[in-house]
Amino acid sequence: MQRAAVTVAGETVGDIGHGLLVLVGVRRGDGAADAEWIARKLAALRIFADDEGRFDRSLGDVGGAALVVSQFTLYADTRKGRRPSFVEALGGEEAEQLYLEVVAQLRATGVAVETGRFGADMQVSLINDGPVTIILDSPATDGS
Repeated sequence: MQRAAVTVAGETVGDIGHGLLVLVGVRRGDGAADAEWIARKLAALRIFADDEGRFDRSLGDVGGAALVVSQFTLYADTRKGRRPSFVEALGGEEAEQLYLEVVAQLRATGVAVETGRFGADMQVSLINDGPVTIILDSPATDGS
């Protein structure tokens, strides 16, 4: 990704150059171990091209940053009817705490992190390079 930014009410609250735009959805049953797992995986995932064009470099290897934005709609269930259900999405204070835990754990790995604003009406812009989109889903108990 070449650039990403998030604005709230016309104010830019997060803006990065080369790196990752991370949309974080938190669901019922997620906990601190899931937040830690996701952060470690994001920091170490080799998804940036080397000189030969292969995915062989991590966020730290390329000196990239992460823009981390809360996104409860990732857990929309659209299997029935025409209106999505968000029953699986964790809400409120618990969700905010886990989102902030992902941010803190990612920063602890040495990655530069910018954020959106939890619960706000955000406008997210992205200039993708690729495009490459990858879904990471814990549980931390999967052994990785």
